[in-house]
Amino acid sequence: MSEVWVRLAGPDDWATWRDLRLRALQDSPSAFGSTYAREAAFDETAWRDRLSPTEPTDVAVLAYHEAVPVGMGGGFGDLPGFVHVVAMWTDPAHRGHGVGAAVLGALAAWADERGFRLHLDVNTVNDGARALYERSGYIATGETRPLREGSDERVERMVLAG
Repeated sequence: MSEVWVRLAGPDDWATWRDLRLRALQDSPSAFGSTYAREAAFDETAWRDRLSPTEPTDVAVLAYHEAVPVGMGGGFGDLPGFVHVVAMWTDPAHRGHGVGAAVLGALAAWADERGFRLHLDVNTVNDGARALYERSGYIATGETRPLREGSDERVERMVLAG
């Protein structure tokens, strides 16, 4: 597979972000705190707003292979000094080819330049994502919580070492 490249996303990338995000929510509903039904109802303004940073901790990136968007990830500030990594997803046809690692690397470089640490939540039964996060330097904290309100599934917080 040829090289994967990652770039920051902004409001003008709303359609690409929307398309990837909706595919992600359909493909991996147990990986996200939101649902396809909720986000499919968003209009263009809502998507643009999601990609319009309002805080210095807001970030979104898109990953491409041969000019085709194949992955995504983002983050927002939720704890002092931390950016919470969210919306991590790789197109199933491109998994195992470094897309997730490239997205995480771009987010880590962005956060490091700004003096932030990263953390994320991973579904306790998502061994593939957990392995990616561990390879990328994330350490499990043992802290768990429900995936989303009303869910029996649980996520565990992981923190990027460093």
